Amino acid sequence: AFYAPMKPPDHPVASGDRRVARLFLAALTRAGHTPFVPTRLRTWDNGTKPGRQDRLRRLAERLADRLIQRWRGNAEPPELWFTYHSYHKSPDWIGPAVADAVGIPYVIAEASHAPKRRTGPWSLGFAGAERALRRADAAITLTPEDSDGVRAVLSAGTPLVRMRPFLDHRPFAAAAAERAAWRRRWWGDDPGPWLLAVGMMRPGDKQRSYGLLAEALERLADRPWRLAIAGDGPAREAVLGRFDPDRCRSLGIVDEALMPGLYAAADMVVWPAVNEAFGMALMEAQSAGAPVVAGAERGVPEVVHDGRTGLLTPARDPEAFAAAVGALIEDPARRVTLGAAAASIMAAEHALAPAAVRLDALIASLPDHDRRTPDPTCR
Repeated sequence: AFYAPMKPPDHPVASGDRRVARLFLAALTRAGHTPFVPTRLRTWDNGTKPGRQDRLRRLAERLADRLIQRWRGNAEPPELWFTYHSYHKSPDWIGPAVADAVGIPYVIAEASHAPKRRTGPWSLGFAGAERALRRADAAITLTPEDSDGVRAVLSAGTPLVRMRPFLDHRPFAAAAAERAAWRRRWWGDDPGPWLLAVGMMRPGDKQRSYGLLAEALERLADRPWRLAIAGDGPAREAVLGRFDPDRCRSLGIVDEALMPGLYAAADMVVWPAVNEAFGMALMEAQSAGAPVVAGAERGVPEVVHDGRTGLLTPARDPEAFAAAVGALIEDPARRVTLGAAAASIMAAEHALAPAAVRLDALIASLPDHDRRTPDPTCR
């Protein structure tokens, strides 16, 4: 049973969070399991509506009751409950109760634990996320940033498995092999160089990233470049208003099937990456052979190898970001070298197949649900 309390994997709005959820599903399937989504309930709360967290908690508890009744009846329970991305804004209220009641292991991936949220607008969500971590039979982290906080909450002896961020590189590698055709499709005869930014246009960190990018590109007004932006959202007008319309092409939401070709067509992908966990778009770009210029924030250095697959700059420093972009604009040969190394490293170190093997090994190491005793006191 696969549950993503922040955003279900079939949510209509594209995002890095949704892509990672889908990748976990793909890895579990590749490992020979049959993951399914028992509920699409979103427990995400932005902390602005009093009482919303409690209402979501009570709704989640009712859903847990239904699942427990189903799996205590005639329906066979799943072998395991797998939760992706539970934290104080989107806690998993369902999985721990179900796992206890029907006697199955509980695994949680990409959790975080921020003690400063123990009080304040997300105190209830914090309590729920902490409860889920304490119940976990295993936890998975994709970046080292959250490891210490998560480890401090896990029960004694509970494994914390470190996995590298991963993706299915194959469609991106296929697009890279057709780079010339994709360049003609996207840019026609315009030689560029074409810079590409990929990100939803919403207030907060995404809008701040776009703002820093605009500020950096203003410093490069005398250089030859064009910018394409793939993304949309409620901050669209404010975001696009920061860029020179004569040099910027807004692509809106690009179909997922066309994204590999768009990355392959770019001369580089540019993203300041404000508060990015690691940046799925940065991984996808490199898999398609596009070098990356990004801000070295949070988990971004885990997926962008500075000087090998792209260039990293100090976090939220538009002057340094402009210098890095300018250096690659002036050095086409280095762009090609970085892009080739990026595609090779993504295929070797961040591929779906080894992630599937690692997940399967973890699941095999957990107590089988047949050997666990359901807790009759749970709902």
